Amino acid sequence: MPNEAPLSTETVKNFLYASTATVSMQMLKRGFRNSAVNGVRPLNPKAARLVGPAYTLRYIPGREDLDKPPTPQDPPSAQRAAIEETPAGHVLVIGTEGSTRAGTLGDILALRLKVRGVAGVLSDGAMRDTPVIGKLDLPVFCAAAAAPPSMNHLHPVEVQAPVGICGVPVYPGDVIVADEDGAIVVPRHIADEVARDSFEQERLEKFVALRVRQGKPIPGTYPPNDETKAAYRAWLEAGEPVDG
Repeated sequence: MPNEAPLSTETVKNFLYASTATVSMQMLKRGFRNSAVNGVRPLNPKAARLVGPAYTLRYIPGREDLDKPPTPQDPPSAQRAAIEETPAGHVLVIGTEGSTRAGTLGDILALRLKVRGVAGVLSDGAMRDTPVIGKLDLPVFCAAAAAPPSMNHLHPVEVQAPVGICGVPVYPGDVIVADEDGAIVVPRHIADEVARDSFEQERLEKFVALRVRQGKPIPGTYPPNDETKAAYRAWLEAGEPVDG
C-alpha cells in the first residue's frame, strides 16, 4: 500500500543536497539493487534536480478503434486525470512498457503540470514538443523524443497503480530522486533515513574530495579510515563550509 505521509522539508533538502550516485549507494547498503532508472535523461539539463512522491499513470499499447484524435466531447481519461489530479510537489511517473513510438505528453500538458505546481515528470516513454518542454523550468525525464501524439500508439488505462519504469518498480508514493545521472526510486517508508544518510555521505565525500585535491592517496582516504574520519570530524567542528 502506498505511504501517503508528506515528505518533510528536511527530507527534501537532504535529497536535493545529495547526488543520485550517493542515493544509489545508500539504497545498496539497504539491500536494494534495482532502484536506479537508467536510460532516461532530462529534456532541460538546467532543470534536472527532482525530488517528490510518485503519482503514477499507466499506458498500454493503443488500439485503432479506441484511440482517436481528441475532441472536446471525449469522456474523462486516465491521462487527463493525471494532468489535473497529480498533487503539487509530486512527480508524475508515466509507464509505457518502454514504448517510444509516441509522445506521452506534449508542451501544453507539460505547461499545465508546471502551472499546477507538479515537481516534475519521469517516463520510460517519449515526449513530443521536446524543444519547447526543454525550455521549461520543469524537470522532465524521458527515454526519447517522438512527434506523434500518445493516441497514435498508446492507451491510458489507470492512475495510481504500480508501474515499471525501465525495469524498476514504482509504487504510488515512492520517492523519486533524479539528476543528470538518471533517477532513483526510494520506497516511502525508508525515504527519511535514506535522505538523512545520503546527506551525510555526500558531505563526507566532499571532504574526501578536498583531501584528494590536497594530494592524499586513495588508500585510507576513500573509503575513509579512522584517521580520515577523525580529520573529517575536526573539519566539521571547525565550521568549514559543507561544500568544501
